[in-house]
Amino acid sequence: MTTALDFAFIVDPLADLKPYKDSSVAMMRAAVANGHHPWAVRREDIAWREGVVSARAVPLAVCADDCNWYTEGKPETCALAAFDAVLMRQDPPFDFEYLTATWLLERAATGGAKVFNNPRAVRDHSEKLAITEFPQFIPATLVARDPYRLHAFIDEIGDVVLKPLDGMGGSQVFRVTSQDPNRNVIVETLTQHGSRTIMAQRYLPGIRDGDKRVLIIGGEVVPYALARIPREGETRANLAAGGRGVAMPLSGREWEIARFLAPVLWARGLLIVGLDVIGGHLTEINVTSPTCMVEIGAQQGFDVAGLVIETLEHLCAR
Repeated sequence: MTTALDFAFIVDPLADLKPYKDSSVAMMRAAVANGHHPWAVRREDIAWREGVVSARAVPLAVCADDCNWYTEGKPETCALAAFDAVLMRQDPPFDFEYLTATWLLERAATGGAKVFNNPRAVRDHSEKLAITEFPQFIPATLVARDPYRLHAFIDEIGDVVLKPLDGMGGSQVFRVTSQDPNRNVIVETLTQHGSRTIMAQRYLPGIRDGDKRVLIIGGEVVPYALARIPREGETRANLAAGGRGVAMPLSGREWEIARFLAPVLWARGLLIVGLDVIGGHLTEINVTSPTCMVEIGAQQGFDVAGLVIETLEHLCAR
């Protein structure tokens, strides 16, 4: 019998979470199934004083009922080091407050807290820019703010996707062709007239078969991906933009990419990673709050959330 552990989940407001698809909720449920205790922490309730990082934490009773999935206990102010593990699961945007949270969580880790994903690694891995470390796997890509460079790239490639570096869920993602009459205003808007850096990538026709979310847990590659397939007439495949999620076994190319990255990212303390792969090309490395665990579990029977908890059990036993 595994010793009961206390896991603190730093999450968005509980009432805003969608239990039927939320990976953080799935992990809380998996923790309870293994005899452990989940706690909820809000990012704004984290504080440092005299060398100790603490937070207002709420113990949770969690069940399988999606309508009433949690009951809150009496809040306590606890040092984060008092928990067996702390999971930072706050959704982007990765703004200054998110950056501040990584600094505070790094102080907590220095004080003995086991924080996942490693806050320094989260800070160092821009979910869009991190792919530039692995150019052998990515499509033709330009990162720039200069409109002249961006337009030259569009002219060269012919069909590209433009996106901000701090977005999520498909927000402000545009497909632009060299003949697009709106290309000037799109570039102006995204770069804020040349004052904001964005990413341009060659459009990948493989998006028709899905933007594949490949999960890596503690350096172990999950053998199924969730293909997020765009709806008719839509370029973006994100579930938040109306995409349809279909879980399927990894392709050979997806295994190649994931197996190469898994040990590298795990060595940096990235427990939960979500790779985005389109047509065999790596397009993003998600490290803030990777999701799609529920869909993979429901469609393929692979308990990703359970794997997270089992990995934490091993880490806490060290």
